[in-house]
Parts: sequence; C-alpha cells; structure tokens
Amino acid sequence: MNLTTLANQCGSDKGTVHMHPHKYTYLYDLLFYPLRDAAITFVEMGLAVGGPEVGRSADREATSPSVRMWQAYFSRAKIIGFDISDFSHQVDERFSFVRGDSGSVNDLLRLAFMAPSFDVVLDDASHASYHQQLAPKTLWSKLPSGGLYIIEDLHWQSPFFEDKLPPVPKTGAFLNAWFERGEYVANELWSEADMRALSEEVFSYACFTPFGEGSGPKLAVLRRR
Repeated sequence: MNLTTLANQCGSDKGTVHMHPHKYTYLYDLLFYPLRDAAITFVEMGLAVGGPEVGRSADREATSPSVRMWQAYFSRAKIIGFDISDFSHQVDERFSFVRGDSGSVNDLLRLAFMAPSFDVVLDDASHASYHQQLAPKTLWSKLPSGGLYIIEDLHWQSPFFEDKLPPVPKTGAFLNAWFERGEYVANELWSEADMRALSEEVFSYACFTPFGEGSGPKLAVLRRR
C-alpha cells in the first residue's frame, strides 16, 4: 500500500480522510519510498493530536496512529517517538519512546542520545515557534549526509504555548526569509552567524503551502548536505 492509504487506514491526519486532513502523505510517499526497505532511524516528535497544544492534559491516554503507519510503511526502520505524553505502551522491538518537552534542552538531548544518527527527523509536536526552532539546535547535528529534517504545521501556533514562550519569529516566515530571499530576521535562538553555518550544511530547502485550500507556509523540508 502507498503511504496515503496506510495513513487513512490508521487514522492519521497526515492522510486524506481525517476530520482535518493535511495530505502530507502526498509528499512523504515521494520522499520516503526509496527508504521503505532500508534500515533507517526515523524520529517523530509529537505522536497524536489532542494534547497540551490544544489545552488538554499531558497525562492523557492515547495511541499514536502515525506510529502504526510508519511501522506498516517501513519494513526495517527503527522508529523513535518523542512526546510530552506517555506512549510507552506502544514500545516494541521496532519502536522506542522518549517522554519529554520540546522546550527542554535536556529532554531533547535525551532524544539525541537514542541512536548514533537519525536519517529522518519529523517535528509534529507542539507547533510553537520557539519549540520548532529549539529542537533543530540540538538535533540537526544527528542527521547524516542526505538526512531529512521536516517541520509540519507551520500555519498554526498553539495559543496555549506561543504567547508563554520566549518571542521568536514564526518558523515558516523565518526560514523562508533566509533560504528563499537571503534575509536574516532577528531571532534570539538563531543568530545570523548560526544561520550562515547552517546554510553550509543544507543541501536543499523547500517550503510547501497546504496540499489543498489555503496559502502561506505549512511544511518545511531541509536535506543535509
């Protein structure tokens, strides 16, 4: 099955039939198909909708549709999940889990120590701008040559996090300004020197608008040189 079919069967919002479908699998099938039977390490941050980003308890009981989807899609991948809620009940021989906060450097370091390198990092966590930009400060160096760093849902920032965190530019606007127009927007997390250093290690950058209705940045993909 292709990834869109699997997403729909598993109930993931990355497919096309969820109540709020993002249709990311249209792109992910193209990106990930060459890796489908490879022994990669795949990291997903944020494992299910309905957590603290929408005002609900971090101690909720939930199962991750996307973990089931990745396990069905990739035949040999080691999948590592990271979430502020507990998904340890899904741990098996191919899925490892780290419970942590995307705003905690120590928690991100615990994630970083889970494997020697990460072939794919997919950030679908809180969607707070500060969290989206703090995570790659720690995790970008884990990517090997050709590795992918993906940030989802750039169009929406959680009101339960955004105004309570240190102010930074919106992630999509910040990345587009730098990679598409060569403009640096002042940022407490990423200095202009940081961005110049990052650019030396980025082979390609792409930002996608919604796969359907809407406009503006929604999904960013960076491939390491």
